[in-house]
Amino acid sequence: MKQNYRKFIRLKEYDYRSDGYYFVTIVTKQRQKLLSGKEILIEQEILDLITKTKGLSVDYKVIMSNHLHIIFVLESSKLFLGEIVRRLKAKITRKLGETLWEADYYEHVIRNEGALNRIREYIINNPEAEILKFNQFYLEPMNRHATE
Repeated sequence: MKQNYRKFIRLKEYDYRSDGYYFVTIVTKQRQKLLSGKEILIEQEILDLITKTKGLSVDYKVIMSNHLHIIFVLESSKLFLGEIVRRLKAKITRKLGETLWEADYYEHVIRNEGALNRIREYIINNPEAEILKFNQFYLEPMNRHATE
């Protein structure tokens, strides 16, 4: 019998409501190209979310055919990062009238300006890449990120 479980990928004991920059990747179900041609509607939903959410802004974003990258900035936010992502996914789903997303999302707590600049560069260059390289930010050994 196949056991169905989800791996916990968040930092233990980290307050995801803390002020700072968060690199988030939200992937479509089974990485299907469901976002093509819907970029303007998604942009509107992102803008609507940040307008209505105190303490939330977006530093940088890109919408690809099967995922989106966003650098969220939290400043005295009353919402946890997970709730912000949940609300964004729900808003876009309602607007487009179809289920689009994988159940979870990837995140990286950005700890310094050097990391922020590397992630911005990754986001800028990502539309040109054929294969996503999540390992660069999500799966590398934690000791590298401890100084970022």
